[in-house]
Amino acid sequence: MKRYLNRAVAWMRRNPEFVMLSIVTVCVVLLAWHAGESAALMAIVAPGVAGGRHVADEPLTTDLTRDLAPGLLLNEVDKTIVKIRPMATPVDQIARYAGAKHAGSMIVDYYNVDTKETSTLTADDYEAPQSMAPGATVKATIEPLQPEIFDPSDTILVQGVLGYKPDGVTLDNRELVLYVCGRTAGGITVMALNGKKIGSVAGCVPDIPAGATLIRMGRAATELDVMSPQFEALPQKEQNYCQIFKMQVEQSTLQRLSNKEVNWTMTDQQEAAIYDMRCGMEKSFLFGLKQRLWDPDKKENVLFTGGIWYQAGKEFNYTEDLDNDSVVELMRAAFTGNKGSKRKVLLGGSRLIGMFNKLDYTRVVTSRERVAHWGIDFTEVHSKFGTLYLALSEVFDEVGHATSGLVIDPEYLTKYSHLPFSAETLNLKQSGVRNTDALVLTEASCVVLRYPNAHMRIVQR
Repeated sequence: MKRYLNRAVAWMRRNPEFVMLSIVTVCVVLLAWHAGESAALMAIVAPGVAGGRHVADEPLTTDLTRDLAPGLLLNEVDKTIVKIRPMATPVDQIARYAGAKHAGSMIVDYYNVDTKETSTLTADDYEAPQSMAPGATVKATIEPLQPEIFDPSDTILVQGVLGYKPDGVTLDNRELVLYVCGRTAGGITVMALNGKKIGSVAGCVPDIPAGATLIRMGRAATELDVMSPQFEALPQKEQNYCQIFKMQVEQSTLQRLSNKEVNWTMTDQQEAAIYDMRCGMEKSFLFGLKQRLWDPDKKENVLFTGGIWYQAGKEFNYTEDLDNDSVVELMRAAFTGNKGSKRKVLLGGSRLIGMFNKLDYTRVVTSRERVAHWGIDFTEVHSKFGTLYLALSEVFDEVGHATSGLVIDPEYLTKYSHLPFSAETLNLKQSGVRNTDALVLTEASCVVLRYPNAHMRIVQR
């Protein structure tokens, strides 16, 4: 026995490389068997000098890579998606850059609250009496279109109606200011701070035409007032549906193995599929119709997301091509009356963006070089009201809105995601369906506009 052992030791000394390779192979096989990695058993795996792994007698596949080097192959995530042709899908790009909020349901409820209206118009003419008896009350009742925005102790500036000087006879260069005494059915009772004199009675409310603008200003209290009319702001509940967006990519085994004139791989197909999927999502996020539909073939409900085009609370209409005056009015409408940001995004069709390019900008409205935000190149347009980031969205052209646009306040653009964007490999070979490599891209999400009046549609009538 000792003689055979000595011969074995002598043989191992003469063949150290073979002995070492045998030991390593046995160890790797035992470790793989212990871990249940059946895929690794089909290949000869040896450790590298620096700690890597080498595969012999077996092609390196994604399955084998995921088994032996977990985490080496990355699934498609938002950080990768946002780099795929971002200019074509600006809404999805901005929303994805900001980060989606997780939605625990396919039905998303959210709350909106807007600032209280600051102005309204008079619904009818107010005619001051021709004569007043001495000691008569100087209160008058006017009828605004929205009397509910005024409370007792509010002050009102009547735009375009001049007040009177202290003598009550001579017109002043300052506009009429009213003080609200109370509300009536369909109207408000007011007194004039700089009213006219009728007979011997001073401080009477002068004539106010229909359509005059009433601007709500600050409240005025007396010395003994300890209370004020209450102010309430209740958010309104809104709802949208998350839509399940899917895209499937397949490549047969023979197609993958065939020689090609150019290096067109499964990865290239995935990128093209993601781009097409994002373009479809962009149209749904903009112009989709919120609806629930029963599919009689699948025996399931299909949820469709509502587009933000219909969620915007304001609309600016223009008839002719935009000029400097109309652009100033557009920017005034976009940045005033909503307490939103002073930097907003204007996404428009090709004809609308073309009108902006034809403008001769002045010191009031100026244009600057392109700037990059959210991975998108914008053109800045500045005015005294705020700054617009202009970008062409070909989606508007595709849906017949080449002359339209949408002003978005990015601060109040929110994306909800029930299923984050993911890529799942389907094993159609083992299931006996097809001899193909298949990948399914999935996301269930929706986009909503909070504070609707901070966003505005632009439409040519």
